[in-house]
Amino acid sequence: MSRYPLFDRSRIELKSFRQRGHDMVPSQVAPLSPAAADYRHPEFDALIAAMTEARCQGRPVVWMMGAHPIKAGLSRFLVDLIERGWITHLATNGAATVHDYELALGEGTSEDVARWIRQGQFGLWREPGRLNRIVQQAAERDEGLGEGLGRTICEQRLPCADLSLFAAGWRCHVPVTVHVGIGNDIIHAHADCDGAAWGQASYTDFLIFARTLESLEGGVFLNVGSAVTGPEVFLKALSMARNVARQEARSLCRFTTAVFDLVELPDSFRQGPPGKDHPAYYYRPWKTLLVRTVADGGQSYYFCSDHRRTIPSLWAKLRESQERLECAARWSRTA
Repeated sequence: MSRYPLFDRSRIELKSFRQRGHDMVPSQVAPLSPAAADYRHPEFDALIAAMTEARCQGRPVVWMMGAHPIKAGLSRFLVDLIERGWITHLATNGAATVHDYELALGEGTSEDVARWIRQGQFGLWREPGRLNRIVQQAAERDEGLGEGLGRTICEQRLPCADLSLFAAGWRCHVPVTVHVGIGNDIIHAHADCDGAAWGQASYTDFLIFARTLESLEGGVFLNVGSAVTGPEVFLKALSMARNVARQEARSLCRFTTAVFDLVELPDSFRQGPPGKDHPAYYYRPWKTLLVRTVADGGQSYYFCSDHRRTIPSLWAKLRESQERLECAARWSRTA
């Protein structure tokens, strides 16, 4: 037992999330339409070519993201990319489980934080708390966290399961892994949260992710709006994969990375960030994903714009490429 007093979670009052309201409801999720594809960048086609080559050669395309693409109503684009075989591994954080699951329930997601934190009610809603039992069951089955969530959404036939990235991954046998920081997510405050189960299921996902990176040679890694979790998880898992590759006399250095974010970077970003005395040095996607991990033969790209522009544009370009090359039948979703 700890020598220090613990917060007694049994004192917390949970309310229905129907009382909180939702900033985003299923009807606001954007339809699959090329009309939203208005993003232009001189190197965008080069990334599309790299992704196309990777999939035609059976190499992986790994997509790491935060929860904002879900909150921005872009789930249909990501589900379609999973179903078409463009995403062979989707990795995300704990917040994505909340927003994805709440959308799948058919009500809505995203609350007014400024309002509810003042009342001590932020995040303390019954319905998303069901995730705690789902994670416990995943741990009991020795499943990954994302695997257990996707299976549950499909088995329970939730009203808007078609909007769920986790359900799409489960249906298509595409791993969707969740890389959790304990205390980061609203359901960790609930009395039935089992920290050991969350840790076990998320660590299983980390090992699934590291196994995917063993095959990254010739593949593509995209980091979409994750400033800390994405770069840090990728860095550790890549080191694990490269350690094994070195022992097996295999190369694991020729792959493509791409970062999608809102931070302004200079055109010379590939030369590296400024020194440690400059705040930009601590922007992890720059030094980790765009420079260090591709230093031995890889290629990196940076695209600065809102996800509501870049993701539909990427989807439209990839769909065109797939239709043009007609090589989908040769792709291996298990790469």
